[in-house]
Amino acid sequence: MSDRIRCACRRCTTRSLMGPAVIITIGLLFLLDQMRGGYFAFSSTWPVILLVVGAINLICALSPTEGHISGPVPPVTPAAPPSQSPGQGQGQ
Repeated sequence: MSDRIRCACRRCTTRSLMGPAVIITIGLLFLLDQMRGGYFAFSSTWPVILLVVGAINLICALSPTEGHISGPVPPVTPAAPPSQSPGQGQGQ
């Protein structure tokens, strides 16, 4: 499995619904096209996809971010002081 930590805030959960919502919308549009014999042709109903994407983006923007995890935090290593060798430094 993945070592990635998944965020469970409402904004990230809503954003993860974007792909399935678009796929379901496309499927419904093709189903309506087949059932109605071209009355709901996909060429005339594609703006519905834009409405679904816009609605999910709006819901995502209005959702709270309580408990949001921004991403993997790189490990912090203490900085070692610069070492000077005897041959370097003053006067050379």
